[in-house]
Amino acid sequence: MPVYRLNDRLIFPPPEFAEPEGLLAVGGDLSPSRLLLAYSMGIFPWFSEEEPILWWSPDPRCVLAPAELKISRSLAKTLRQDRFRVGFNEAFPAVVAACADSRRGQGAGTWITGNMQQAYDRLHRLGFAHSVECWQGDELVGGLYGVCLGRCFFGESMFHRATDASKVALVALARRMEEKGWPLIDCQLPNPHLVSLGAKEIPRREFLRHLRSSGVAPNPVPSPPVFP
Repeated sequence: MPVYRLNDRLIFPPPEFAEPEGLLAVGGDLSPSRLLLAYSMGIFPWFSEEEPILWWSPDPRCVLAPAELKISRSLAKTLRQDRFRVGFNEAFPAVVAACADSRRGQGAGTWITGNMQQAYDRLHRLGFAHSVECWQGDELVGGLYGVCLGRCFFGESMFHRATDASKVALVALARRMEEKGWPLIDCQLPNPHLVSLGAKEIPRREFLRHLRSSGVAPNPVPSPPVFP
C-alpha cells in the first residue's frame, strides 16, 4: 500500500488503505478541524520531533470497554484508601506536559512535541480534549488526557508520579463513562499495562463500527460532547 501525502485539502484516505503496521498518511497540519476529522475516521497522529506529521490507523485496534476495566487487589486497596483527589479538566496543559516529560524521563522519545501540546490545548479550549488529574494536596501526581467525540474517549497518554496515580485516573474516567453510557475508550496500541487493566485488540473494521454506533461520524466540525 502507498503512504499518502496530505496537502492543504481537509481529507484523509480511507483507513483501510493503511500499511500493515498502520501508517496511512504523511503531512498536513494539526489544526482542530483536521485532528477531529482524523479521530472521527479512526486515525491519529503519532511522530517524533525529527519526523513530519505521520497519521496512523492500526489493525487491530486496542480498546477498553469501561464496564470491563479490571481492578486488581492492590489497586482496589489504593482506591479504598482514598490517597488521591481526582479532578476533571483542572490542569489540562499541565497533564499534557507531564505526559511528555514522563516519556523523556524514561529515556524514550516522545510524540508529544511542543506543536502537539499546542494542538491539543486548542482542542481542549474548544471542548473536545479533556484531562483527568490525580492530586495529593496541591501536587499533580498523575493523570491522563484524550479527545472526546460522540460517546467515545480517544486516549492519548497518561503519567504518574505516585504509585497507582495514573490507574486511579483511568478508573475515574471509566466509571464516569459507564455512568453516562459511553461504551468505548480507544487505547490505540496495546501494551502490557493496558492489557492488565482489561484492554483488548479488535479488528479495525469492528472498531470503526463501534465509532459509528457511538455517534462518531466523519466530520471536521462536530459539536463538542458534554463531558465529563
